[in-house]
Amino acid sequence: MKESGFETLIVKHLTEVNGYEEGKNNDYNKDYAIDETRLFRFLRATQPEELEKLGLDIETNKIKFLNRLQGEIAKRGVIDVLRNGFKVYPASFDLFYLTPSKNNPASKALYEQNIFSVTRQLMYSKDNTKLALDFAILLNGLPIITCELKNKLTKQNIEDAIYQYKNDRDPKELIFNFGRCMVHFAVDDNEVAMCTKLDGKKSWFLPFNKGNEGGAGNPPNPSGIKTDYLWKEIFTKGELSNIIENFAQIIKEQDEETKKPKPKQVFPRYHQLSAVKALLADVFQVGAGQKYLIQHSAGSGKSNSIAWLAHQLVSMEKDGKSIFDSIIVVTDRINLDKQIKNTIKGFMQVANTVGHADSSGDLKKLLQDGKKIIITIVHKFPFILDDIGTAHRKNNFAIIIDEAHSSQSGNMSAKMNMALSADYDEGEEESTEDKINKILEGRKMLKNASYFAFTATPKNKTLEMFGVPYEAEGKIKHRPFHNYSMKQAIQEGFILDVLKHYTPINSYYKIAKIVEDDPLFDKKKSQKKLRRYVESQEKAIELKAEIMMDHFHDQVIAKGKIGGQARAMVVTSSIERAIQYYYAIDVYLQKRKSAYKAIVAFSGEHEYGGKKVTEASINGFASSEIERRMKREPYRILVVANKYQTGYDEPLLHTMYVDKILTDIKAVQTLSRLNRAHPQKYDTFILDFANDTEVIKESFEKYYTTTVLSDETDPDKLNDLESDIRAYHVFTDYHVNTVVELYLNGADRDRLDPILDACAHNYEKELDENGQVDFKSKCKAFVRTYGFLASILPYGNADWEKLSIFLNFLIHKLPAPVEDDLSAGILEAIDLDSYRVEAQTSMSIVLEDQGEYGIDPVPTSAGGGKGESELDLLSNILSDFNDLFGNIEWKDMDQVKKRISEFPEMVAQNKDYQNAMKNSDKQNAKIESDKALNRAVLNTMADNMEVFKQFQDNPSFKKWLSDMVFNLTFNTDGSVYQGQPRI
Repeated sequence: MKESGFETLIVKHLTEVNGYEEGKNNDYNKDYAIDETRLFRFLRATQPEELEKLGLDIETNKIKFLNRLQGEIAKRGVIDVLRNGFKVYPASFDLFYLTPSKNNPASKALYEQNIFSVTRQLMYSKDNTKLALDFAILLNGLPIITCELKNKLTKQNIEDAIYQYKNDRDPKELIFNFGRCMVHFAVDDNEVAMCTKLDGKKSWFLPFNKGNEGGAGNPPNPSGIKTDYLWKEIFTKGELSNIIENFAQIIKEQDEETKKPKPKQVFPRYHQLSAVKALLADVFQVGAGQKYLIQHSAGSGKSNSIAWLAHQLVSMEKDGKSIFDSIIVVTDRINLDKQIKNTIKGFMQVANTVGHADSSGDLKKLLQDGKKIIITIVHKFPFILDDIGTAHRKNNFAIIIDEAHSSQSGNMSAKMNMALSADYDEGEEESTEDKINKILEGRKMLKNASYFAFTATPKNKTLEMFGVPYEAEGKIKHRPFHNYSMKQAIQEGFILDVLKHYTPINSYYKIAKIVEDDPLFDKKKSQKKLRRYVESQEKAIELKAEIMMDHFHDQVIAKGKIGGQARAMVVTSSIERAIQYYYAIDVYLQKRKSAYKAIVAFSGEHEYGGKKVTEASINGFASSEIERRMKREPYRILVVANKYQTGYDEPLLHTMYVDKILTDIKAVQTLSRLNRAHPQKYDTFILDFANDTEVIKESFEKYYTTTVLSDETDPDKLNDLESDIRAYHVFTDYHVNTVVELYLNGADRDRLDPILDACAHNYEKELDENGQVDFKSKCKAFVRTYGFLASILPYGNADWEKLSIFLNFLIHKLPAPVEDDLSAGILEAIDLDSYRVEAQTSMSIVLEDQGEYGIDPVPTSAGGGKGESELDLLSNILSDFNDLFGNIEWKDMDQVKKRISEFPEMVAQNKDYQNAMKNSDKQNAKIESDKALNRAVLNTMADNMEVFKQFQDNPSFKKWLSDMVFNLTFNTDGSVYQGQPRI
């Protein structure tokens, strides 16, 4: 039951089952941090001639050898020395024999000469001889892994092991120097954590757990200890060899400040290792032509997983033949593109096989030059594919797609497939039918390519295109091949929970009518215009900018977040708004005499203040400098309009100020910019001026555990759409066939336009406004749905393909239905009377674990018909608007505050509410809380009519009071609230 018993259990398995030798402290040379006995035994058994050259029986020669070995490990790291050996004049040594191929008995015999050993209670220190590691694993005498064990039965756990590494294991000791070991494990009977660089209290341990029920930890083990996968699976000779050869490495990243290489040791996390191994095993079994969806949480190391997969796919063989001729890595992020390239190139055995396709012609040349791994950015890919020679279509390809939902649009997918397809041939004489068939073939997922799609937030199209189909509830559903969930990543502390400290900011305005008459306007459109108008007013921007910067200085900088290095992002709704915010922030920072500056980021050129501006002209430095500058003083605040809301991996980003409506994937991707972990990062902040917390919660819950497609897209919906479209008699088969034939045979524009214009004329003259809206939306729905379905349906349909080509042209010829803007002129009739913003109670948005979250298939219906406008008087519109966002002016503020402060306790005492907290879910508890609050407000009506009136008449105030009381009083154990709200 003691820690020593736990140690004995593991070492016994390693020696009796895994085939390890047990080393002794007498074998260990502390001066060089090696098991000298086993190192020389390995060399004498495998390379006696080379050893003979050195005359190691002479002490000075032996010391020279050991000094040379130590210098090489210090310079290159133990992984590289094991993988590639080392030289000491005049000899050359292998220090590890790689995993043999099946039909190579000579290499098998050499591999079996490797000595895997474990030394218990390794006394590693020259100066303090009592210090000992629980155990170390050595390979041919070189330490590769250290372990500290703790036993929960003796009231110690993994945190104590981590504490021991951070506080009692001096990184200056030779065995703990950077690169001397692959990894250091902290282990108890429940969990495992790993660290690749011991650095005192700054040592950063990451989880190495399987996960349990979609979350952190490890599942119960019916045949042993929860963590025994570590010594029974990972510490086998075969698995450690695999990790040394294909995963572990030291990557050299360029330090942005010094421009010098900055080494970083990488070791795979459990989910990365299991995902890559599962993919390789499936490919080996079934060969090329399959589809795989890998749902790995944002910030979970997708780039390394992609690199490890790519480099191992290159060397995969079956029956003596390569499974893939080329691996194409498609990414849409330049910084990730660099990271993947550097990671792949870290494996010396494939360095010469990696190429980067950057422009037209590159891909063809790289394939001809024998480059096996080709990396390209997604928006350049279609142009590059034009140049692939016909010979390459006979090869097998692996296509690895990063963030699949943005990389597989219908046309790009079709072009890629046509270029790589084994069945695609450039015949000289082709009929229109031949060309249609070629397009149909090109649209399909290729039989000679395997697709590996990585994403944290799979859309319905992505799931249906790449997911694993399975039958449930009488439907065909689709799920990911491998999943590392957001829930597990957050619970393990690998990424941060960005919704834990979330503060909604409510805006309150009062708008005055400045015209004498009372005109009619479209109510719904007017409300939207009024909101946009108020939020873009200089006064509003300035006020919000002040709130943001005061919060940043007082709550982020003053509290030393991320060791005083914290950065912030301001997310805006448009380029115009981003520039407004940038200047407002800049002015206020100067007013505060702040030490910090802001940077603005947006694409292209924009007109502002009567002149053309770019981000470079405003910032005073090139766009390519933005990421680097954000890491350096005095730049701390990044103001963005669309840019950097995806693909920006900056661990120093701590706080986000949101003034943009965010939903679904965009909400998850944007707010997840904050989730990257850092050794000194313990929390994040979000101040949100624009979004409803329930919408944000629902957006995240889709991708919190495992996302599945609830049903397949019904291809017969295309038949229904075609029937509806043709019923309008805007075109005939003659029009469709003629346009398609002309287009496919390269006719000039002036031969297509007359036919298309005639159809557009029918649309304008024969259809009323509702008909035009319905026809055009159904045409768009057909093109969109067919573009997706054509790639996954087993059979092509030439009529659908022709109709899709035709409608693609016709849609652009159809004018938008004329629609009077019944809200025009409202902004000229009003003025902003007052504006204020108010922070609501800071909350933690708690995500519910719903197991598999089912999302609906691709919608095949068209956005229908034109809605009726609801006209209302300007005075009524303003009254409604001010009621919703109005600035409440209390007559007796002290009395109001007193009354409001009493509500939480009154609600908390309610028996039905207490019962709901104990025995029901949060949703039902909120219902009981609201009922109790209604009674409490009603009971105070005689004492304070002001509060009652606002509660009854002002929905905005009612929601605030309801949420505030619930957030303060909700306890799952039903305990009674004690405290005072901050009013």
